[in-house]
Amino acid sequence: MSLLSVEKLTKSFGGLTAVSNVNMYVEKGELVGLIGPNGAGKTTLFNLLTGVYVPTTGSIKLDLNGSVKELGGLKPYNVTKAGLARTFQNIRLFKDLTVMDNIRIAMHQNIDYKLPAAFLRFNKFYKEEERMLEEADKLLDIFHLSNKKGELAKNLPYGEQRHLEIIRALATKPSILLLDEPAAGMNPNETKNLTDTIAQIRKEFDLTVMLIEHDMSLVMKICERIYVLDYGMMIASGIPSEVRANKRVIEAYLGEDVSDASNKKS
Repeated sequence: MSLLSVEKLTKSFGGLTAVSNVNMYVEKGELVGLIGPNGAGKTTLFNLLTGVYVPTTGSIKLDLNGSVKELGGLKPYNVTKAGLARTFQNIRLFKDLTVMDNIRIAMHQNIDYKLPAAFLRFNKFYKEEERMLEEADKLLDIFHLSNKKGELAKNLPYGEQRHLEIIRALATKPSILLLDEPAAGMNPNETKNLTDTIAQIRKEFDLTVMLIEHDMSLVMKICERIYVLDYGMMIASGIPSEVRANKRVIEAYLGEDVSDASNKKS
């Protein structure tokens, strides 16, 4: 069984079907892209995978070392505990908290002490807090934000807020990282740096990554497989060269070949 398996997944809002009978899989260690025009259902699919929405029908199964768990219907915090973490299309940081506090909040789901230890300040409390700070410093160093740990999240430049969201997701120690338009609003240099960083963290943290992205140059460069949604339905999947040449994909992108759509916000 694949690390993540989605079968006949459907989400309806009244008379509107936003995601219809979607089947997909993600293998351990893969970097998979999810593309499609605006309104295609990409973020709705991510919301189903991460517990923001409850599926109308269908299943979402996560297989960690032979232990299979159904994620459909779980609350977002339980999905995170199970091993899926995400970023959002619109940045959702705790903007009035510091950079370090944003990361520490994410880490607390994995702390190894109970409330009495924290209240009475047992040695275990101090050791766990020290461990969290060390791990947070490592993440900040990867994203070149070590000198910003004491700043309020809202005071960071836009690109660094995007990075902090990724750091916060990584702090939960996920098996699968879902990135919803991570390059949105970035200039070409920032996008290149982000591409390099995704490759680095994938290798360093043994991550499986799935991303939604409109920047086709990024998608075609780093994704090993791509799924394409249109009107809530999966219309194509395959390696980048197959998707690039698929007629239905070309039509979904308003007659433009995906390989020529690098700068188009479809």
